[in-house]
Amino acid sequence: MRRTLCGAAAVAMLALWSAPAQAHVKWFAPYIVGAAPQPLMMTLTNIWFWFGLGLVLFFFISMRELEKSSSGETILLFIDKVSDPLWNRLDDFVRVVIGAFFVAIFAVGGVYLTPDLKTPNEWISWVQLLIAAAIFSRKTQPLAAAGIIALWLLALQDYDIFHLLDYLALGVGVAAYLVLEASSNTEWRNRRFEALRWGVAIALMWSSLEKFAYPDWFYPLVVEKPFLTFGMPRDVFIPMAGVAEFTMGFGLLWTPLIRRLSAIALFIIFTTAVYPFGRIDLVGHALIMAVIVAIAADHTRVVTFLPAIKRSMAGIPAGLVTTITLFAVSYWGLHMAFYGINGESLPPSPGVTTHTPSSEHPHDTNGKSR
Repeated sequence: MRRTLCGAAAVAMLALWSAPAQAHVKWFAPYIVGAAPQPLMMTLTNIWFWFGLGLVLFFFISMRELEKSSSGETILLFIDKVSDPLWNRLDDFVRVVIGAFFVAIFAVGGVYLTPDLKTPNEWISWVQLLIAAAIFSRKTQPLAAAGIIALWLLALQDYDIFHLLDYLALGVGVAAYLVLEASSNTEWRNRRFEALRWGVAIALMWSSLEKFAYPDWFYPLVVEKPFLTFGMPRDVFIPMAGVAEFTMGFGLLWTPLIRRLSAIALFIIFTTAVYPFGRIDLVGHALIMAVIVAIAADHTRVVTFLPAIKRSMAGIPAGLVTTITLFAVSYWGLHMAFYGINGESLPPSPGVTTHTPSSEHPHDTNGKSR
């Protein structure tokens, strides 16, 4: 138990350090998607990357050991008891939040799905309102799901596919939930929360790689808001924040205790990030925050997809290393395939960003869209 508590304290500290960094950097600071990423070897030789990874592995293994004991079931039953009111109305909660999200971006106007995906087409906002209205009937939920995918596809007119990969998994996860929730097939309907969980887990793991590929994207935020690093050097804080985001996303796919504690930690992190970054962060992350609340409240004990590996102690480091390798190879490999080994052959001039000038985004001075 002492070892378990030490592991919990370690990961709690890592989560606290990374909390404000979970704001999506593309919403608040300049960037160029086609710029060449930092070589992967820079991350693999970074001692703070391995230190953060070691802390999380210690926590996951400790929690898995606890989960196999009677104490683990006691903790799960306690979380069940606390979350019972939400669990009993979980579908209502998820649908209301999805609907509220689309009403919010309709009210903001001028975006496809998130704050950095801007559009001059006013009719896009009305599509978002129709999606929100369609969510509250099972007969029209599949239409809402199709609308979400359509918005992502429409954004391809203005944005590179590599940029839009940030939002693909979450969009597909939410759309799949709406279709499965409306299904009359019990077996398919029972997988609706699993679809959400996979969507948000993949989205978190993918977006976390920006902290390793483009740490300099975060430098303007650190300059503007130095308190974000809790006094740590920026080049220590950023890779550890990336590790925290990736591994807790990974944790959402593991055994019940690990995935529920990962969800609780993520909710604390995202809630903490709202204060320094404001309503844009809250609106942009509303879907993710709702899904991680649903994961924390999920009473299901079933372990799907390679259950034997997930239940073994050795499966934790093996699974984490395999997943990191798969995502890293995909991220750097796809970037190279789209933009070449040195990034765009004709890089944009300095200052080209996705943000229009505003007091909320003081780093942007050009107002040019990409």
